[in-house]
Amino acid sequence: MSKTKIHNQLEGRVVSNKMAKTIVVEIHRSKEHPRYKKRINITKKFKAQDEKNECQIGDLVLIESCRPLSKDKKWRLVKIVKTAANENLESDKAGSAEVGA
Repeated sequence: MSKTKIHNQLEGRVVSNKMAKTIVVEIHRSKEHPRYKKRINITKKFKAQDEKNECQIGDLVLIESCRPLSKDKKWRLVKIVKTAANENLESDKAGSAEVGA
């Protein structure tokens, strides 16, 4: 019987890719304040391993936890969910369709 490890996975947007084989991913979530019951937006940044340097700023990516790779880097890239270039093309098409209507 083999043990399988369950890894935490998060989805977020790439905000920096200036380091070699490293990306910075920003995760947004909302949380309720324990006393005042107001919804609070929380933003957190994680450094993740991008072995092939394939991510660009603005890409939507899926990362998962792994063993520590450096002092700050404890996540690795699983896949690119949506590229920033595709999002720009989709918004341009939607904008041109609205103008033509």
